[in-house]
Amino acid sequence: MCATTLTDENGRGFIIPIGGGEDRVKEMQIHSKFVELSGGADAYIVVIPTASMLSETGEDYNRIFSSLGAGKVEYLPITRRLDCDNPTFFEMLDRATGIFITGGNQLRLSAILGGTLLVTKIRRQNAAGVPVAGTSAGASIMSEHMVAGGQGNESPAEGTVTLAPGIGLTNAVIIDQHFTQRNRLGRLLTASSFNPFLIGLGIDEDTAAFIGPDNVLEVVGSGTVTVVDASKLTHSSMWDAKPGEALSLIGLRLDVLGEGCRYDLKARVGYPPPQFLGLSSGSDTDT
Repeated sequence: MCATTLTDENGRGFIIPIGGGEDRVKEMQIHSKFVELSGGADAYIVVIPTASMLSETGEDYNRIFSSLGAGKVEYLPITRRLDCDNPTFFEMLDRATGIFITGGNQLRLSAILGGTLLVTKIRRQNAAGVPVAGTSAGASIMSEHMVAGGQGNESPAEGTVTLAPGIGLTNAVIIDQHFTQRNRLGRLLTASSFNPFLIGLGIDEDTAAFIGPDNVLEVVGSGTVTVVDASKLTHSSMWDAKPGEALSLIGLRLDVLGEGCRYDLKARVGYPPPQFLGLSSGSDTDT
């Protein structure tokens, strides 16, 4: 197993999709770890609240990260594509030690940011070691292929999910958020069936996948991350399914990971929390 730690400073920066609905008042566990990775008291965190239509979103996250000890926090008031050409914003991103993308509407986010130099700056900073976190819509847009919409509470079927390009921090996964709360397993299975190369990550609220530079993720938070691996499919009916027709997907692998669990995105193998590794078969197993 390739063990990831939340203080790994080698290579690419952490990619941190959050399922939305994270604790922003009490322990703020996910935000605390993001601030730590960004440098703590020396951190300069740049918040991108573009997905949200609420004017106070940027200020809200400024307050959260400042209360957790971040040295400096600012947000980019980007509400239209022309704002993405602002050289002041480029300078802020160049200085950032952590970048955070808020929730809202992922299509608003991709329509405003997609294909801009500002997104190129974000990718370059992440490649240079800067952690990038995103919650809800901000999580979905991180991957190269983004879940843009679709119905929850449905079985996998042709037409139940809409995809769009994301910002491409990773091309290994496709991400869905508010996962258990909005019953989105069917649409993630459908999205995974389009190209079984992609690993589906269904992230619950108040839960994050801290994906390290070694492409091993660690689950942090009160919920779970559901991992869909379609690479070993022996049969898929996606290629000739009619609109609305239920899909046949045989050979899927599905893992449900709670806090402390890890998953190696290269080896496609999950691991329990460290305290459960190495237990002998003779330990307390009788019930």
